[in-house]
Amino acid sequence: MNIRAIIVDDEPLGRAMVKRFAEERAELEVVEECSNGFDAARAVNEKKPDLVFLDIQMPRINGFETLELFEHKPELVFVTAYDHYALKAFEVNALDYLLKPVSKDRFDAAVDKAIERLGEEREEEPSGYAIETDDRINRIVTRLNNKITVVLASRVSHIEAQDDYVSIHSADGKFLKKRTMKYYEARLDPATFVRAHRSHIVNVKRVRSVEPAESDAYRAALDDGTEIPVSKSGYRRLKEALEELGEDQL
Repeated sequence: MNIRAIIVDDEPLGRAMVKRFAEERAELEVVEECSNGFDAARAVNEKKPDLVFLDIQMPRINGFETLELFEHKPELVFVTAYDHYALKAFEVNALDYLLKPVSKDRFDAAVDKAIERLGEEREEEPSGYAIETDDRINRIVTRLNNKITVVLASRVSHIEAQDDYVSIHSADGKFLKKRTMKYYEARLDPATFVRAHRSHIVNVKRVRSVEPAESDAYRAALDDGTEIPVSKSGYRRLKEALEELGEDQL
């Protein structure tokens, strides 16, 4: 079996260590090395490797954010100096979690797992990564064609449901993400972001006024002139959040 692999680590010594071990395994072919998540996303989507050795703590975007940009879904082995990401790593269906400095025995054990799983699934690509942790987020990594943008949550005005996607409206533009409203409702700061309607989450700091629209319904006007619907229950949540901020738009 030939396993095509990509190594992702911002530290040259980290990449060199994995590559040295990989060269001792006849099954492994390292097709590219990447020093950041942006290059890793490009390489994975273009070269479609079977396996990725992925660091977690990297500049600009971390390993978990990098996964969100993968259109192709290879098997994963995390290689990191930090043990506190282990649970999250296995929640995204990683094959293994290697702590630096990695021993040859642990590396070989991870490769053996990859051989076993790829032997079972060789005819089909893994279905994806269950990136559904409870961590709070303060930024959103987006991809449009080949352009990757990191959007700070503080620059988001509202999020709108659109079929199987959500539309992120921000000062940096509008971006689509294949996520659910429930995901962002649970992970954005609840003091700032409120589910105003089943199809809208709003940044309360961007709300300028809320007016009745029809029976048991309202409309919120944002500071950029956008208007969004507000349900009866959303009105209560929005009112509480605005009162916490000391605002009196309602």
